[in-house]
Amino acid sequence: MAIPLAKLLISAVAVFMLFSASFATSEMPFMVVHKKATLNRLKSGAERVLVSFDIYNQGSASVPSLNPFDLICFRFQSVLYPNRLAAVELSLDMLTAYDVTLVDNTWIKKTFEVVNGNTSRSWERLDAGGILSHSFELEAKVKGPFYGAPAVVTFRIPTKTALQQAYSTPILPLDILADKPPTDPLALAKRILAKYGSLVSVISMVVLFIYLVATPSKSNLAKAGSKKKR
Repeated sequence: MAIPLAKLLISAVAVFMLFSASFATSEMPFMVVHKKATLNRLKSGAERVLVSFDIYNQGSASVPSLNPFDLICFRFQSVLYPNRLAAVELSLDMLTAYDVTLVDNTWIKKTFEVVNGNTSRSWERLDAGGILSHSFELEAKVKGPFYGAPAVVTFRIPTKTALQQAYSTPILPLDILADKPPTDPLALAKRILAKYGSLVSVISMVVLFIYLVATPSKSNLAKAGSKKKR
């Protein structure tokens, strides 16, 4: 009776291990790429665009990545459970992205000029739960609205020969070299006078005329006072 029970347990363990292996091979890194663009107007009148990226390897769309504390615990238990540690290391290796490359070809040379950094960059690897950051600065040449496309991130995983792709989030439309209202009070007053100067002059003349008509003159007041004395 004990022998069939042992065979049944061994078969169940073998099926479970086979299922776990097939499930693990279907897992791959889940990349989240956030793209951000910020305008900066210089005193010279030129406008620059600061573009920044945050590339995050979530680990998997269905299995959460392990934090460093969990890894330490697993390594501490490696003496008692060597097979468990090997399985965890294999799973982490499968969720690691290798040869990570970021390419952002949105910025046309006729419209923008790179002044700091590069529009592309490569890294050797990005482990599960890790994050990579990159930024560069451009100077705008053409005035008008600009709509940027998402950047592309390619990476390699051990279970597949073809390169994998991930796209960044899109950016909000940029109003390049837009006319901004002056912040100097004197410049603001000059702009208002230049735009509404004729209307202000007409209103001032009307108000002055009403004031002169409604207010009695000094001579009339003097005559009225002399009559009262008599």
